[in-house]
Amino acid sequence: MLKKIAQLLGVVLALAMPAAPAMAQQGGSLTDTFSGEEIINNGQEFFGSAAQGLASVVERAVSQYGQPNGYILGEEAGGALFIGAKYGEGTLYTRNAGQFSIYWQGPSIGLDIGGDGSKVMMLVYNLTSIQDILGRYPGVDGSAYVIGGVGMTVTKRANVIVVPIRSGVGARLGINVGYLNFTAEPTWNPF
Repeated sequence: MLKKIAQLLGVVLALAMPAAPAMAQQGGSLTDTFSGEEIINNGQEFFGSAAQGLASVVERAVSQYGQPNGYILGEEAGGALFIGAKYGEGTLYTRNAGQFSIYWQGPSIGLDIGGDGSKVMMLVYNLTSIQDILGRYPGVDGSAYVIGGVGMTVTKRANVIVVPIRSGVGARLGINVGYLNFTAEPTWNPF
């Protein structure tokens, strides 16, 4: 069983290898927000057939935190055997400052076993500049699935709130604490 999980994690990590970074478009104000409907439409297009349940998760986030002024669409892979790591890459979209390639990685520790690969939409709140998203966002994560599903967590650093919404496949069970470190360049170092 552990051999199959290790093989699955190897395949997922190989698929998640970051591509060459794209040049960021910066400038402009980040005060304009995206409506819940825009986020749901973009998310359904991105997630495709895995979008079941996305609308209710986005509506819940928007009702709690308001309209985001940015969002990330990307992919991530992770695995754990009590100590774990997660890697992802995507594009940060803003209304006025354009698009920005972004990467994230992070360690975790806890009662957590398994591996997964996910498409991710992250709603981003309170950005005043593109650089505000960069850094470590601590959090607690829990997973219990064999095939997949849609889930939401919330992380915060200073005034910036990031709400990752994941839809993925894999086999994972447990709860862990860790952080996501958002960077402008890809790295294999989860710290």
